[in-house]
Amino acid sequence: MSDKSCPIPETFQSMFWSILYLTLIFFLTFISRFIFSPLLPTISADLGISTGQAGSIFLISSLGFMIGAVSSGFISSRINHRGTLILSIFCVSIALLVCVTMTSLATIRLAMLVIGIAAGFNLPSITAIITAIVSRPDWGKALAVQQLAPPMSLILGPLLVVFILHWFQWRFLMGGIAVFVFLMAITLLISRIGDFPGDAPKVKLARFILAQRSFWILIVLFALGIGGQLGVYTMMPLYLVTERGMDAETANTLVGTAQISALFMTFFSGWITDKFGEKKAIAFFLLCSGVVTLFLGFLSGAWLKVMVFLQPALIACYFPPGFAALSRIVQPDYRSLATSWVTPAALVLGGGLLPTALGYMGEAYSIGTGITLAGALIIFGFPLAFFLKLIDKMEDGC
Repeated sequence: MSDKSCPIPETFQSMFWSILYLTLIFFLTFISRFIFSPLLPTISADLGISTGQAGSIFLISSLGFMIGAVSSGFISSRINHRGTLILSIFCVSIALLVCVTMTSLATIRLAMLVIGIAAGFNLPSITAIITAIVSRPDWGKALAVQQLAPPMSLILGPLLVVFILHWFQWRFLMGGIAVFVFLMAITLLISRIGDFPGDAPKVKLARFILAQRSFWILIVLFALGIGGQLGVYTMMPLYLVTERGMDAETANTLVGTAQISALFMTFFSGWITDKFGEKKAIAFFLLCSGVVTLFLGFLSGAWLKVMVFLQPALIACYFPPGFAALSRIVQPDYRSLATSWVTPAALVLGGGLLPTALGYMGEAYSIGTGITLAGALIIFGFPLAFFLKLIDKMEDGC
């Protein structure tokens, strides 16, 4: 049992606006990192960056995210989850302002490192707050709302780039996002949401979590999910421009509009998760998205466009059951710690190493070949979901 002062869990309906507010915070930190993807063709031409170097900036961001997430427990245990969120988004806004003046690959990498670290502070606290304020039977729906943030940012990012670049340089877009992030930080200063502490990593807790088979399985599953969503997305505009002959505006419009279906599919995924359970939902959605990702790498013409639309819709469905399972592999006292370790490790693999591999694969062979191999990995990984051991009787606490 927890000895912390924790919020009393309530129904999804009663906590809806708090969940939506946390989702907005998640959205702003997410788009701050992945706005670079639709900008890659423009930035690469402006600064003379190769495809391999372009992919590497996401590895830098992922490593930063891992550093931030692993250390987030120390921070949230001292300044509460609310204070951690405030620190996170203030740092993101400052790093984005630095991006406005960047003139070299080194500057981009430094900014992405800082944004990654700041974002790493963010996700464990948001997940811990949501699972603390919402009753267990409603976790699927609550986490489905939270997971609207990634597809929303992946939709708006490319479309904003298409719209803004008609009149302004890409640096103007960076500055605009920085302003919005800063304003959100101001609202958090007067909010009381998340005003309870996290748990600092302890040797005893670390040994217990590391000894759980499900912990390691979820790292692999999240790596596959993140790789299928973010790893593929980050290189998709560059892939469509350099290997499928599209212009940058057409590619970004296609990639952005293709993400719209993911918004609705996350709610479908939350319903499937609550009805059939986390393990079956994870396995089903990984299998389907893996098949589509495989085809995405070698098809062309109209069929390629179909795959571009199907792939993000299916892979987005992994995350509501994935985070629900992550919240059930340990008791509440360990929850934020487990989240702060699983997600960054998976992000380095799926959201960092995969884009880098796709970039260098594009130099040696083709980005499409790399995407096909990524799809095959997702297909072969789906049976792991059935080896997860989830806790049925959860203790009270946060």
